[in-house]
Amino acid sequence: MFLEMIKLALRAVRRNLLRSFLTVLGVVIGVSAVIAMVTIGNGTAEQVRSEIARLGTDILFVRPGQRAPGAPAEAAKGFSERDIAALRNQVPDLRAVAPQNISTVTVVAAGENRRTTVIGTNDDFLAAQDWTIETGTDFSRAAASGGGDTACILGATVRRELFGESDPVGSNVRVGNVSCAVIGTLREKGESSMGRDQDDIVLMPISAFQRRVGGDSYIESILLAARDGVSTEKLEADVTALLRQRRNIQPGRANDFEVNDMTEIANAVTGTKSHLTGMLTAVAAVSLLVGGIGIMNIMLVSVTERTREIGLRLTVGALERQVLLQFMVEAVVLSLLGGIVGVVAGLAVAYAVVQYLSVPFVIAPWMILGAFAFSALIGIIFGFFPARRAARMNPIEALRHE
Repeated sequence: MFLEMIKLALRAVRRNLLRSFLTVLGVVIGVSAVIAMVTIGNGTAEQVRSEIARLGTDILFVRPGQRAPGAPAEAAKGFSERDIAALRNQVPDLRAVAPQNISTVTVVAAGENRRTTVIGTNDDFLAAQDWTIETGTDFSRAAASGGGDTACILGATVRRELFGESDPVGSNVRVGNVSCAVIGTLREKGESSMGRDQDDIVLMPISAFQRRVGGDSYIESILLAARDGVSTEKLEADVTALLRQRRNIQPGRANDFEVNDMTEIANAVTGTKSHLTGMLTAVAAVSLLVGGIGIMNIMLVSVTERTREIGLRLTVGALERQVLLQFMVEAVVLSLLGGIVGVVAGLAVAYAVVQYLSVPFVIAPWMILGAFAFSALIGIIFGFFPARRAARMNPIEALRHE
């Protein structure tokens, strides 16, 4: 019996196909909008999480922040080598303390040139970022063997662009206006999940970078890596306390620096995605409400058009609940068809967008199931009044209807 009702419902939909589609257009738009945006949001969040995981969840970034109100102009100055030494000596839970000064500079060698990112740092940068020396040596071993501080280590992209397949170790390159001896090359990492070429870099000792490239003695930021098993929350508290002391920040005053935990950034990304999903769901609910009103309207029209049919069924013995159920099934089928079209359209749009953005295509099964469930609920709610109106018709009056 129920299967027969579904067949009758599908027959009614086919009888006015265009009208049925226009009726459920609100449901289609609402469902497709939620499916598309949630899928795109999941892909973007997954990409960011992947990038953060690649950087390491045991990493802290320290950089100068905004000046505290009423603080002197120099309160937001950069860090110094003494700060680096203090962190290394007084925070035992750190396995790497790497200063970072970054600039974009043109590097020239053997008649070739490339504009690339130059980072002034130390060997701890390699440990914190899991870089491996492929050929040559690092800064500390080069200095121990008599190498000067105007040394540099090339990323794989820079090496390939300037030297092709040749080994550049022992050659000289010009970094900006500075002649630099190549002491090593980095093993290739490839693109990050955000599409950035991680190998398009040149590393220099921080002291040489400050004198020859940056032109000042301050350190722009510090990269910290925690020892295995150490909570980044505890580490962040220890680092903050030490830097507040070293920068003479009085109790009650705001920090003039920022300590960013990669775990916190990942949680912030997840939280932002949840808020956006909630907002999109609210917007889609309006579309679904409009779609539900459309379904109610078309079902009322259908009841009017089929008044004689309803009267005939009631006359030959159909029960009111059977007529009620028949029109309820038609409303739910209509709504579910809108949900199906909306899911397919939403996934198609999401797939096209994630391909364009080069982010993962992450489907949320719970969202698809929820879309179907909500579509059915819309059909039940907005189909009930027309169905009840049909079920309560007077058979004699219905048969007289023209």
